[in-house]
Amino acid sequence: MTTTTATAETDRRTVSGSTPGAARGPRRAGRIRRIGLPYLLLLPALVLELLVHLVPIGIGILMSFKALTRFSIRDWGAAPWSGLDNYKISVDINAPAGEALLHSFWVTCGFTVLSVGLCWLLGTAAAIFLQDTFRGRGLLRTLFLVPYALPVYTAVITWAFMFQHDNGLVNHVLHDQLGLTDKPSFWLIGDNSFIALLTVSVWKGWPFAFLVVMAGLQNIPRELYEAAALDGAGMWQQIRRITLPSLRPVNQVLVLVLFLWTFNDFNTPYVLFGKAAPEAADLISIHVYQTTFATWNFGTGSAMSVLLLLFLLVVTGLYLLLTSRRRKTADV
Repeated sequence: MTTTTATAETDRRTVSGSTPGAARGPRRAGRIRRIGLPYLLLLPALVLELLVHLVPIGIGILMSFKALTRFSIRDWGAAPWSGLDNYKISVDINAPAGEALLHSFWVTCGFTVLSVGLCWLLGTAAAIFLQDTFRGRGLLRTLFLVPYALPVYTAVITWAFMFQHDNGLVNHVLHDQLGLTDKPSFWLIGDNSFIALLTVSVWKGWPFAFLVVMAGLQNIPRELYEAAALDGAGMWQQIRRITLPSLRPVNQVLVLVLFLWTFNDFNTPYVLFGKAAPEAADLISIHVYQTTFATWNFGTGSAMSVLLLLFLLVVTGLYLLLTSRRRKTADV
């Protein structure tokens, strides 16, 4: 009887001692499945990113080191190696190619600053003033989003007709109806082309800022405004002390996205002006297109594209570093 009890006790200890090890195996397998599931779900997106972006970028970088012209593009893999010659041509501001690239770079910088600033200002103002409940607010919100919902080509082509010199709506209103100009203006050529391009860019870009800021405003508690109103704070003080500080994380992402979209914008100037943009509106995207496909200098055009990519990466990195430091300082 004693021997049987001791044997049962030994078996119980053996089973209890082996149970954690036996359970540890399924638990470890479940942990591996949980860790691997996100990567499995991201795999299609990673494959598409590789095929659509990373592979073409790698090919473009390789092309920038080759002497690719109309005579060698058919068999571009066997084109002669040029080293850094294409980059030297692109950055040589004393040569025509480098001087033209520098001009388009400054035009693009000015255009981007004005467009992003106006888009943010108009979008933020509209989102703030449409926070209060009033009759027709839903209709106004819908109308404000129409430019963002329209296809880019449809919107820009419509503006191109409106900017026509002889029968365009813009000249009809400014010259014929209001008398603000002495004669009908040329909007698609000359210096006014920059104003036309900026107008179209802001018109189709500010609704996105409006949508993002309006979503960010939903996370600000109404109690903060009520408490500020009880303390005697007016509307502008509430916007300055409550709204804008609360929207800082949203604005940081919004400004970065608008900057990247606007600086790289190709569709708007291409549809508005055609293949050859006026000098005043010669954005760097159009300039790289002209260098690559109009003059058939694929190597130089690829080098310009790589330089543009490096510039955007540096600016984006510095912006993220600066905003993260400000966020940490604010948290402290």
